[in-house]
Amino acid sequence: MSHHHEHAQEVLDGVAFWENHYGQSERVWSGKVNQVLENIVAPLDPGTCLDIGSGEGGDVLWLASHGWKATGLDISPTAVKRAQEEAAKHGLDAGQTRFIASDLAAWNTDETFDLVTLSFFQAPFAFPRADFLRKAATLVAPGGHLLVLSHAAMPSFADKPEHQMPAFPTPEEELEALALDPEQWDVLCAEVRERTITGPDGNPATLEDAVVFVQRKAPSLG
Repeated sequence: MSHHHEHAQEVLDGVAFWENHYGQSERVWSGKVNQVLENIVAPLDPGTCLDIGSGEGGDVLWLASHGWKATGLDISPTAVKRAQEEAAKHGLDAGQTRFIASDLAAWNTDETFDLVTLSFFQAPFAFPRADFLRKAATLVAPGGHLLVLSHAAMPSFADKPEHQMPAFPTPEEELEALALDPEQWDVLCAEVRERTITGPDGNPATLEDAVVFVQRKAPSLG
């Protein structure tokens, strides 16, 4: 079996998995921006940004409404269609937001972005996640930032799962996967943050996020 064929199978599984995921209900996510992303990004000067795995567009819409020219990329056409509908509802035009349905592995662009975000880029099947993290880093403009958020543990309310769960990477493992050149990058934050949410039963619950926030060094003048 050729490597190309293996990759094609992987992409198919990914599209099928996420299309099924989004097809099960009219809305999967809350539509609200992730608290950690909001806290980290709010102090930055807005520019261009790319949200990889943008889902139904909650983070992209928040970014666009805070002055960013925001692009969302997601493997699920259903999620992208919902995100476009939400952007239209919020009166955000194509100059402020755009959404692209594509697998990151197959998507290539000459653009670089002032901010690239990957939130919860995890799935209960094998895929070349480290490759995707490294590709995301190549899309960051000089002086720009990369923010990687991932689930660091099961939610506090969750029972032990019966089926395969995605791996829960530590911030150290994320940095190892990124394999960034310290001459080119500064690590601004690599830690696990806890946030409080309301669980499915209405009681307070906690989630742990692995947070990696890095900046590509701008070329020095001189």
